[in-house]
Amino acid sequence: MMKKLMKNVTLDKYSPYLLSLVILGVLLLIWSSLTSVPKFNPAGLSEDDLMLMEMNGDIVRDEAGGFLNNPDKLQTIPGPGRVLDTALDELKAPFAKTGTNDHGIGLLVGYTLKRFLFGFLLASVVAVFFGIIIGSSRIIFTAFNPFIQLLKPVSPLAWMPLLLYSIKDPYWTSVFVVFMASLWPTMANTAFGVSNIKKDYLRVSSMVELSWMRQFFTVILPAAAPSIFAGIRISFGSALVAVVPAEMLLGELGVGYLSWIEWNNLDIAGVIFAIIVVGVVGFILDWGLSKLASRFTYSEA
Repeated sequence: MMKKLMKNVTLDKYSPYLLSLVILGVLLLIWSSLTSVPKFNPAGLSEDDLMLMEMNGDIVRDEAGGFLNNPDKLQTIPGPGRVLDTALDELKAPFAKTGTNDHGIGLLVGYTLKRFLFGFLLASVVAVFFGIIIGSSRIIFTAFNPFIQLLKPVSPLAWMPLLLYSIKDPYWTSVFVVFMASLWPTMANTAFGVSNIKKDYLRVSSMVELSWMRQFFTVILPAAAPSIFAGIRISFGSALVAVVPAEMLLGELGVGYLSWIEWNNLDIAGVIFAIIVVGVVGFILDWGLSKLASRFTYSEA
């Protein structure tokens, strides 16, 4: 009985991951079937026709000497096999520098993470600081809330021309695009969380005569932590979405730049690879952020 119970517990624990693998397999099969290269039919074509098509690159020879459609000439989305080949080729030398703008994928990811984390962390500090000030007073909150709600839905890329004109440096412009993407959601959630702290907490801290600094770290921050981290996670997604197109438009080395260069080279497999890299990096960062948030947040019973 005990063994059966343990087996059921193990299945329940791993069943979501098994289901994810099944879904992934099904999606790969669908992708592969929709992007398969049609078989070349040489019927009705002379030797001269075949030679001309081969010279034009419309067809290629296989190992047996037969003819196949050239997948690079077909206007189709690359299948999983071609994307995997591109990924393996990129991952052979992830930290290589073979030219001014020809850097390995590991270096490009590092460039993207550097500007992303710099802008995101700077915005988080500023947003939490001003959010606490705004949320600590009902009058200040009411006065500043319309401005926050006005600026929060503005796309961070809309700030880019103004930032580039003011800063005149593509790297710092991309950092501040990330900053603008991260600022408002965290500030709004922090102000909301602080303004909605239970008054009983503040009364008790006043009764025991806690200093303002101790009250801030032992009462205000812990009580507002769920709202603060909710805003940080929203800002995190906004910042990650903003950094890639900022790199594309500004020509700054990074994953976004890789995607744009591959598009200019008409290498769609490279574009898909860059998209997958962004997704994987975002998944890992979001997982780490959620683990960090679980250490500092709580749920009331």
